[in-house]
Amino acid sequence: CVLSEQSLAELEVLCNHLYEGTDLAQRMQAEKVLLELIDSPECLSQCQLLLEQGTTSYAQLLAATCLSKLVSRASPLPIEQRIDIRNYILNYVASQPKLAPFVIQALVQVIAKITKLGWFEVLKDQLVFRDIIADVQKFLQGTVDHYIIGVMILSELTQEMNLVDYSRPSAKHRKIATSFRDTSLKDILMLACSLLKELLAKPLTLQDQQQQSLAMQLLKLVLNCLNFDFIGNSADESADDLCTVQIPTNWRTIFLEPETLDLFFDLYHSLPPMLSQLALSCLVQFASARRSLFNNPERAKYLGNLIKGVKQILENPQGLSDPGNYHEFCRFLARLKTNYQLGELVMVKDYPEVIQLIANFTITSLQHWEFAPNSVHYLLTLWQRMVASVPFVKSAEPHLLDTYAPEITKAYITSRLECVPVVIRDGLEDPLDDTATVFQQLEQLCTVSRCEYEKTCTLLVQLFDQNAQNYQKLLQASSRNPLEITVQEGRLAWLVYFVGTFVGGRLTYTSTDEHDAMDGELSCRVFQLITLMDAQLPESSNEKVELAILWFLDQFRKTYVGDQLQHTSKV
Repeated sequence: CVLSEQSLAELEVLCNHLYEGTDLAQRMQAEKVLLELIDSPECLSQCQLLLEQGTTSYAQLLAATCLSKLVSRASPLPIEQRIDIRNYILNYVASQPKLAPFVIQALVQVIAKITKLGWFEVLKDQLVFRDIIADVQKFLQGTVDHYIIGVMILSELTQEMNLVDYSRPSAKHRKIATSFRDTSLKDILMLACSLLKELLAKPLTLQDQQQQSLAMQLLKLVLNCLNFDFIGNSADESADDLCTVQIPTNWRTIFLEPETLDLFFDLYHSLPPMLSQLALSCLVQFASARRSLFNNPERAKYLGNLIKGVKQILENPQGLSDPGNYHEFCRFLARLKTNYQLGELVMVKDYPEVIQLIANFTITSLQHWEFAPNSVHYLLTLWQRMVASVPFVKSAEPHLLDTYAPEITKAYITSRLECVPVVIRDGLEDPLDDTATVFQQLEQLCTVSRCEYEKTCTLLVQLFDQNAQNYQKLLQASSRNPLEITVQEGRLAWLVYFVGTFVGGRLTYTSTDEHDAMDGELSCRVFQLITLMDAQLPESSNEKVELAILWFLDQFRKTYVGDQLQHTSKV
């Protein structure tokens, strides 16, 4: 049916109210009218009108939104009608590839929803909604714009298949997702990798917006394939560092080809930061492939290729100055130790050079404490797990952690002391105020510090004495300098936290009398500081130092006071 131009004009006004309007009453009125539109029998013809004659992108977006709601209803449209809608949209985007990106995205979403919900539906003995890959092939033979739309359809479909819709039975979702995984997902991943290889084979002109857009859509497609919930345990995304990707066994061939990993490392080195970050995100998932996918020699070879890639990145670190790349690379390093044992890592040919490069990278990262503070967690996770594994390594190859772990501990301690005057002088946010992060990092550092504990304690005693003496001098000076005193108290607060952490990290089964004596040396200095601080009361006190002392006392009590402990401790 052909609707009047008047109703088209009215709909366009409503679209502007809905997407651009600032008047709340107008927007609510527009929403109400549009909800009525979705329920009206004219909905499909109105959507068609908006798509074919609408003069703004918002009109087309509204049509796509209405279609999306229409095809997702609990009582589905007749199968013939859904096939018509799907074919109409495919033809529409093919004939107008220059539509606004958000309109194409919304229309592609409708195709993905129709395909998912009709995955098992049969018409004339055919699974009619599964020929989507064949439909996409037609797009891949067109212009670059068509090519991009084809990749977007696959990407959106993969994401939609993985999306749990809680308004529908979960068993049905799993059945569809599993069938999609078994019939199509491997082909989609292989297609995406071969298209990325083709892209890389051409000279990449980074000014070419189309080429960048294509690279981005292809990398997102690979990432959607690797992020797929393969076994239906819909892992909690917040538990990031525990991830193992349950890659299906029939994907082994893709993972065993060294070219697969090389492709993504090459893409990282060739693409601008916005895109190289996506290549690293894919590598994070490759590094997390479940161990049982390989036998021992295959796993060693795969790990060797990952380590070779890490070495290349650290030898050419320009890309890591971008915070996005830096963060993904830190996640990548942490995943290496999540999935591989220290005994396997030390057997890799380049291990000595790589562990030195990673140590230097970590030390530099800790020294630049204000750059990407959220990424430090992953680096400390890596070192914590490496050091925790030392007692279990059977290999004769040296792990070299006794050389590098004390350097990491030292870099963390000194960088935190050096940040105090900068924070106070420039009025920055004090890292000590974020206690959740501080305690998490201290807990990780605690494990690292127990490797070559003598070196850690010697450094801490030296720093504590030096800072406590400076503090005492400032208190006794005839004219007090409040700023200097605040800086010194900030440093002492950090030092007390460090002592509390290291004392609290004592492990009964690895502890020695020498270590207990060192704990005694450190603890005794905090008790002396308590006396010094008490002498200032009630004129002056520092909340940060007092909170640090309370934390220390709690750790000291847990470790050395109590009826379960041997009272002969050297502390």
